[in-house]
Amino acid sequence: MALVHIVARILLGVAVVNAPLHGTWWKVIAVAVVIVIAVIWGGIDGISDGRAHDDPDDYGDLTVLWLKAGLVAGVISGVVCWALSNFALAGMGQNSFFIELIAGASFTALLVFVPAFTGAGLGRYLARREARSAATHDRQPETV
Repeated sequence: MALVHIVARILLGVAVVNAPLHGTWWKVIAVAVVIVIAVIWGGIDGISDGRAHDDPDDYGDLTVLWLKAGLVAGVISGVVCWALSNFALAGMGQNSFFIELIAGASFTALLVFVPAFTGAGLGRYLARREARSAATHDRQPETV
């Protein structure tokens, strides 16, 4: 997810430099792409976890897993994007290191955690629904 966020910020910087009047739309698109990827990835995790465990009490702890992933993605993307914006690419902003590391990393962590956790919940729901549907189709009709 750190790589996804870094690529989104780089493409956003290039788009804003080349079409500055459409910067708001580019920002919305970049955030939407990161959110959609997090939802899909979390959904895949939720489906695989739901299929691996029949009982919801046995599910893995995807909450903490995705919280850690969000924090790691935030810190890594904050440091990399700060370095890129100050030394390599124009248009990515000129935030200080601490602003990028604290505010940027916090925003990235939430941008990863909340959609991924939502996707994981949806994936588990779909896996349970699939299992219930398969169980009802496997039952033999009762004979009278």
